[in-house]
Amino acid sequence: MAFDLSEVYVAQAEVKLGARFPESYRRAMMEANGGEVATEEDDWQLYPILDSSDQKRLSRSCNDIVAETKNSAEWRGFPEQAVAIAANGSGDLLVLLKSGEEFDPAVYVWSHETGQLTKVKNDFSELDRL
Repeated sequence: MAFDLSEVYVAQAEVKLGARFPESYRRAMMEANGGEVATEEDDWQLYPILDSSDQKRLSRSCNDIVAETKNSAEWRGFPEQAVAIAANGSGDLLVLLKSGEEFDPAVYVWSHETGQLTKVKNDFSELDRL
């Protein structure tokens, strides 16, 4: 079960990642930090944003997007400007791409096998929340 999230934790993640998230992603994560989304091809587990407000929230958000992006950056072919926001359990990731001081709202699938990026939605809000 996903918890709501204070904007202060969203802002902390943005500082660590060096860019502001799209509004649709910010709002969705503040409403339900984590959970699942679906594309036409797959279901995806969203990485939560780290929430240290209490022990229960900390334990449920320790696999946060900052840590998962750092781990993903070690994989061959992971885009330098990407933030990993979700995984499908098979190695592929949903990512947002950084453009200057912001992440663009478009959502891409990054293939761990080919390193290819494929745009799946023009905005995070177009993903189906499960």
